[in-house]
Amino acid sequence: MFRSRGIEIKTDDQLRLMRRAGLVVAEFLDAISAQARPGVTLRELDQVGRDVLAHHGADSNFLEYGADSRGLGGFKGVACLSVNQVIVHGMPTDEPLADGDILSIDGGAIIDGWHGDAARTVQVGTPSPANQALAEATEGAMWAGIAAARLNGRIGDIGAAVEAYATSAPGGPYGIVREYVGHGIGTEMHQAPDVPNFGRAGKGPRITRGMAFCIEPMLTLGEPDNAVLDDDWTVVTLDGRPAAHWEHTVTCTAQGVWVLTAHDGGEEMLGRLGVPFGPLAD
Repeated sequence: MFRSRGIEIKTDDQLRLMRRAGLVVAEFLDAISAQARPGVTLRELDQVGRDVLAHHGADSNFLEYGADSRGLGGFKGVACLSVNQVIVHGMPTDEPLADGDILSIDGGAIIDGWHGDAARTVQVGTPSPANQALAEATEGAMWAGIAAARLNGRIGDIGAAVEAYATSAPGGPYGIVREYVGHGIGTEMHQAPDVPNFGRAGKGPRITRGMAFCIEPMLTLGEPDNAVLDDDWTVVTLDGRPAAHWEHTVTCTAQGVWVLTAHDGGEEMLGRLGVPFGPLAD
């Protein structure tokens, strides 16, 4: 491992360790999604995530994130659980889910010092057509960004693809949250470079072999303007309209794109999009 202009460059073996962490994250999201039903509390869902991490001997990269030197102010869960108008960083509480809620689940894992991070949005009980369309548009925007990633391309290619998809998706145009962006990842959860969900193709850092980064659009049904609540974590839309969030950890190899937090490495979706699939051999 070394750094190029502040960006951490991994060896193939280090990327394989990140893949191990990514598979734990995929299971983590599956388990929480399966239990997201009316009457279940956010704290109960967080415990589901804790159980998955414990089963795999993985550490959480969310729990106590941001704590100061006295151990105060850190995030109090292993998952960000963001309901309805909460965009990101929803804290696990005793609030029960209700039929028709839209829930974004963001979680991560650390294996042997290497991080994985991913998010998805699910419908609780009977989905509203508008919330379903929002979640599908956000997932589609994420995959558009992933499909735009390639060796020797630019980070701006990703943001431009996300923005183009979000502004033309059915049911839209959707609000694109600009204050919270994707990021590099490796020995820390948040690293250089920033990966915005908007911008111009051909701009930004060059994508090189050994880089790993998270692509994570956050879209809203209304305006993207937002505020942080008094807990210093929970980010909500100012107009009270719902939001959705999808994320994957991605790297580009000589063969193509490898989605480290997808069970199949992204093979199925990349195939649909006509993008080369690039896993590293074990």
